[in-house]
Amino acid sequence: MKKIKEPWTAHILTLFPEMFPGPLGFSIVGKALKEKVWSLNLINLQNFSKKGPKYIDEKPFGGGSGMIIKSEIIHNALNNVIKKVKKNYSLIYLTPTGEKLNQKKIKKFSKKKDLILVCGKYEGIDQRVIDKWKMEEISVGDYILSGGEIAAMSLVDSCVRLLPNVLGSSSSLKSETFENNLLEYPQYTKPRNWLGKKVPDVLLSGNHEKIKEWKKQQSIKITKIKRPDLIKKVGKK
Repeated sequence: MKKIKEPWTAHILTLFPEMFPGPLGFSIVGKALKEKVWSLNLINLQNFSKKGPKYIDEKPFGGGSGMIIKSEIIHNALNNVIKKVKKNYSLIYLTPTGEKLNQKKIKKFSKKKDLILVCGKYEGIDQRVIDKWKMEEISVGDYILSGGEIAAMSLVDSCVRLLPNVLGSSSSLKSETFENNLLEYPQYTKPRNWLGKKVPDVLLSGNHEKIKEWKKQQSIKITKIKRPDLIKKVGKK
């Protein structure tokens, strides 16, 4: 990996900064972090309460369970972050009510200079601060997490993989799952025969054109079975 002068930066607003870097400190993404290909800026929301860390949330108006992080806390934290970033950034609030995350969005976020992620907790954050800052609301899936931190780690990991010089081969990105709306073909390695199950002969043929066609057909086949919703987006069905 080559060192970059101004690294891509993830700014994470959270009540639990000690959770980071967590998984982001390991493997390819962790190596890129150590080599300053990207950087991590953690903003502790508890530092933005004038009355102290115990006064960051309140009960929701209209009743209901749980607590809501107050708008002034998020607002003050964002004002602090914005002073350090340029115009080329994305501001995201991670919430199960947001638009579902996909590879197309990941590519868009990875091309920005800075990514600002707001991690909700409890029952979320005050809607008014979401509207005030025109946050892009993003969901990592149709399920509920205890907070936005794990979702933030997932999103950042996906973005960092796409940064220049992070992966050894850029060609590997082209055949990955969700590229061209197809799931990736099956992968095999040694031994050729494992418990009576053999590697497809075409992969051992040395015929690169046939192998390429096999991979394409397998991707189409698997996508039709597992994700018929994706196959509708493919130009050639």
